Amino acid sequence: MGLQFRICYKKGSENVAADALSRVATQLQCSALSVVQPAWVQEIINSYFTDDAAQAKLQALAVYSPDNDGFELVDGLIKLHGRVWVGENSAVQTKLHSSAGGHSGIQATYHRVKRLFAWTGLKSDVENFVKQCAICQRSKHELTKPAGLLQPLPVSRGAWRDLTLDFIEGLPTSEGANVILVVVDRFTKFAHFLPLKHPFTAQSVAKTFVDTVIKLHGVPLTLVSDRDKIFTSPFGGSYSNCWALVCSSPQPTIRRRTVKPNGSTNVLRCTSDV
Repeated sequence: MGLQFRICYKKGSENVAADALSRVATQLQCSALSVVQPAWVQEIINSYFTDDAAQAKLQALAVYSPDNDGFELVDGLIKLHGRVWVGENSAVQTKLHSSAGGHSGIQATYHRVKRLFAWTGLKSDVENFVKQCAICQRSKHELTKPAGLLQPLPVSRGAWRDLTLDFIEGLPTSEGANVILVVVDRFTKFAHFLPLKHPFTAQSVAKTFVDTVIKLHGVPLTLVSDRDKIFTSPFGGSYSNCWALVCSSPQPTIRRRTVKPNGSTNVLRCTSDV
């Protein structure tokens, strides 16, 4: 089906309702510009005034930047190969350890700080800080490679048939609870985090397990745990008669499936203690 139309010219005085897209835009200009700057940037700049080495670098970079060693002056900050040069101010260094490192151990903290900042003796300072940090010493989780298969278990054949259990203790009290029971399905890697409070018994743990995990997913075929007294108690023995409860000696690869979620939970421990 064809269309019949005619193009007619209309004078500007008559075309009072012109399309906004056809109008010539006026010259745009920026009236205001706001920039967000972290508080630690000004702290580092202020620390240069009490650092003789930083003062010498500032004077040299004011004449020639960047220099042959890779130092350059950018908006008042001394940078070394793109990383912020902190200098010898120990107070600023300690604050960067806590904020940039996140209480993640020596290696993780060192690599995180090194990616953004630089100063003489950075690695040794990070090691000393982590060793003296009370939060880092209380909140440790395995960051090493698996130790190997000591007693490998059969591969799980279905969801919520084979589970692993482990406790996380020493947490700050929240709504009356200070312990977390971690239950991980070996097949789907789905985890339940069940709050408990001291003192708890095998019977109370079993009741919590039944009211949460079993109620939702049914009775499992096997339960894998470490040799905690709760799992090796007489009450735990009665469970083993029904569901083949496995309280075995250390099994690095199998137990790692429960310990890895524990490492994520340790992040909450660090932030709650700060």
